[in-house]
Amino acid sequence: MASIGKLNRHQARTAYLFITPTMLLFLAFTVIPVVMALYLSFTNYDVVSRMDFVGVDNYKRLVDDVLFWQTFKNVCYYAVIFIPLNILISLLLALLLNFKRLGVKLFRTMNYLPTLTSAVAAATVWIWLLHPEFGLINNILSYFGILGPAWLAQTETAMFSIIMVTLWQSVGSNMVIYIAGLQGVPDYLYESAKLDGATAFDRFRFITWPQLRPTTFLVSTMSIIGALQLFDQAFVLTQGGPGNVTKTPVYLIYQQGFNQLQMGYASAQAFILAIAILIFSFINMRVNKSEESIV
Repeated sequence: MASIGKLNRHQARTAYLFITPTMLLFLAFTVIPVVMALYLSFTNYDVVSRMDFVGVDNYKRLVDDVLFWQTFKNVCYYAVIFIPLNILISLLLALLLNFKRLGVKLFRTMNYLPTLTSAVAAATVWIWLLHPEFGLINNILSYFGILGPAWLAQTETAMFSIIMVTLWQSVGSNMVIYIAGLQGVPDYLYESAKLDGATAFDRFRFITWPQLRPTTFLVSTMSIIGALQLFDQAFVLTQGGPGNVTKTPVYLIYQQGFNQLQMGYASAQAFILAIAILIFSFINMRVNKSEESIV
């Protein structure tokens, strides 16, 4: 028994030794910055002058900040369109490519490649694709007699353009997640359903979709967080315009902190955004749990 206890202590020390570097990095680059940002949110820190403690003044200012709440409306509009399309397209691609056939791996790779592309580089290419006069998309539409809009310059199409770019970049990774989920569904369930005369739609409705609920929860949660943290595409494609219809909370925080040097106010905005992410993630978790209990 003594030797077993000694072995356990040795294994515990070894485990702590291995996780210590990771925990130190987490402390240095996550915990400490978050604590410092929380403190700055209660100050008027502006980088160049004296920092004074102002209490909750920054948070009171947020209540009447029309632009800040408009950015939340913008990402809500973005999320309402982006998240269902992201789940639908990713799932359809996974269903189409979840077979062991010649060339399937090539198509999986081609669909996954946009995920590996830098968001800034991809957005730069899409600026050319969406150009109203020389862009490839409008040139293709002109062959069918359709006059393409100024995708990034009109309030009606600017946010939709960002949705197209982010969908193009995100469906590949979610497709891989769904394929992993599909391959985890037991084959005997489908075999039993076929013996009972279930159609392909019935097998999807009563077997595939319920079995994919944990996968859908993961994909939807990541999509919600990604929507609320949208920055790169809005910054490169539209710079928040036209008329602030594509300005996002993260973009506004960037402008407040680094352009206007209102670091204290930007920190308060960042913490409100973090709370919003927690709230929406919690709501998504509760919705998925309630659906599982109904099933």
